[in-house]
Amino acid sequence: MSVWIHRRPDEEVAADIAQARGPLAGLRLAVKDNVDVAGIPTTAACPEYAYVPSHDAPAVAALRAAGAVVVGKTNLDQFATGLVGTRSPYGTVPNALRPEFVSGGSSSGSAVAVALSEADIAIGTDTAGSGRVPAAFQGIVGIKPTVGVISTEGVVPACRSYDCVTIFAADLRSADRAMGALAAATDRPWPTDTRLAAPPKPTVAVFDSLDALDPLWQKAFERTVDALRERGVQIVTVDPEPFLAAARLLYDGALVAERYSAVGEFVDTHPESIDPTVGAIIRSARDIPAHRLVSDLAELERLRARAMAGLLGADALLTPTAPLHPTIAEVEADPVGVNSRVGTYTNFCNLFDLCAVAVPAGTAGDAQFGVTVFGRAFDDAVALDIAALIPNGDKGFVEPIDSAWPSRVAPVQELIVFGAHLRGQPLEHQLTELGARWAGPVRTAPRYRLGALDTTPPKPAVTRRPDGEPGVSVAGERWLLSPAALGRFLSALPAPMQLGAVELDDGTWTTGFGCDPAATASAKNISEYGGWKAALAAGAL
Repeated sequence: MSVWIHRRPDEEVAADIAQARGPLAGLRLAVKDNVDVAGIPTTAACPEYAYVPSHDAPAVAALRAAGAVVVGKTNLDQFATGLVGTRSPYGTVPNALRPEFVSGGSSSGSAVAVALSEADIAIGTDTAGSGRVPAAFQGIVGIKPTVGVISTEGVVPACRSYDCVTIFAADLRSADRAMGALAAATDRPWPTDTRLAAPPKPTVAVFDSLDALDPLWQKAFERTVDALRERGVQIVTVDPEPFLAAARLLYDGALVAERYSAVGEFVDTHPESIDPTVGAIIRSARDIPAHRLVSDLAELERLRARAMAGLLGADALLTPTAPLHPTIAEVEADPVGVNSRVGTYTNFCNLFDLCAVAVPAGTAGDAQFGVTVFGRAFDDAVALDIAALIPNGDKGFVEPIDSAWPSRVAPVQELIVFGAHLRGQPLEHQLTELGARWAGPVRTAPRYRLGALDTTPPKPAVTRRPDGEPGVSVAGERWLLSPAALGRFLSALPAPMQLGAVELDDGTWTTGFGCDPAATASAKNISEYGGWKAALAAGAL
């Protein structure tokens, strides 16, 4: 198969795997061949364009530093121009499951390498859906982060303003792990009010019409939406028109001028080297007047404002990733028209500064069926959590993602809670409404007293015992939240509760709930139970 443009010898890869260290130690990494790997030619699927970089792209370097091992460089639609995987002099990349159908593009080889288990994770790029469409057609996961979160240095540009580096993996947990490492190569700072988790019962918007879908695909999407409802998700509908109008601007309007800016001079001087369809798209942008680009950018902002207004109150948007799965023959017969239809529900994403997670959702007849969860900029953790609620047909649901990758790279504050803010307790919502993420159980050092204040609901009074006085180790939970969220939480905290430094049983100190010592005198001592939930179970509260 034409998956690889350059593949390292198996013995070299095996030797590197044996020596790999880090959180991704030994995972085999495929890299789309418009992303630099030191010492391996970057071709962008154009042999005459090739150059040999001396340094890894930051995205590749970040994954290698975490222990991933590069297997090779993968095929793509030339200059990342296409959503089909057929526009390469290295050959068409067929679908991993149905060879007469397209693999999707432009990150065709990366997705198929993962689907065929020739790589564990893969780097793709995404401007109009190239990191999502191939995932859907192969039945794997594709994560497209917020624009600019991952550096595009060392990436051959397609549309520089909208290009993103993406990850493919066989499952959501693996993709999340890889993104956690990849995000070390960040360019765009995370805000201090980043939401680190979706609400327990999120609200998800869907388009009120999906005219591009045939009845079989429509039923598959309705099945997915029904499954979300069964898991407590509130579904609302929005008008698709501003989204679809923006999608058309990417290729039918003046925004395509960015493609000519990226590689147009090379295309003009090497016409014999260029795929005919790719060449026609890029050359068409050569003579676009500047006033048209300015006008289209203004129209894009108008459409974005309309689209975001429609999403007010929703945590995310859900669409089918693609409206159809064409055969290779269908693309050959109508390369531009079919490609445009494939991008119906993907092209608007980067134009609107959205993040996205594409996941498999069973089948539609014989075809793999996939859906995409879109989140606002920097709501990457929210989109990931909602994607984890989606069943993959008979394979069922993904287990909850305990440590979504943005919580490992965005500005984060820890908060240790001991009572009514524990999971399942009455005040948990005060944390989840702030986008806080549960990060597991903890215990304090054995230096504390646990009391119960006579409030409604009862609140814990956790106080540190003076040196030489006996204390206990108190069970609690760790939550992660943004600095802005912690500030809002603290400003609303009623007396006598307070936040302060808490020593954990591993010797570390972090921020946790405490209580004004003056109020603890009247608090009922429940230290013997070692934790709030244990005291509740024993009927001590």
